[in-house]
Amino acid sequence: MSAAPHAENCVFCRIVSGELPASRVFEDEHTLVIMDIQSVNPGHVLVLVKPHRANVYALEDELAGAVFRTAARMARAVKAAFGCEGVTLLQANEKAGAQTVFHFHIHVLPRWEGDGMALAWPVKNPPREALEEMAVKLRAALQSVA
Repeated sequence: MSAAPHAENCVFCRIVSGELPASRVFEDEHTLVIMDIQSVNPGHVLVLVKPHRANVYALEDELAGAVFRTAARMARAVKAAFGCEGVTLLQANEKAGAQTVFHFHIHVLPRWEGDGMALAWPVKNPPREALEEMAVKLRAALQSVA
């Protein structure tokens, strides 16, 4: 895997390089896990990719697999360490997708009933025909993005 140079003004690149402090939890060849300084609940961590990748579109398959393996491992650790009732994995891309730090990362959020965090969207329930049309478009797009 070719590692892109770190982005000079990227806070996560600066954490990966050791230039900025962070409470490090786990590290391997491809990923770094840190405590989220803006935690929602105790045990909230961020799984970062080490090379600078702005978003999910920039991840090569090997790095995508590595970051999700680490996220799954951290979800199990969060559950064991904090006894949470559930875990939410959250990952956002681009401004319209609610991304605020433009370095790929996954939030691992320990969850409890009534913890005040809500994940809700306006369900639109498209008809089956519309779903089939969307599936056709996606199957065609998969041919060009593999």
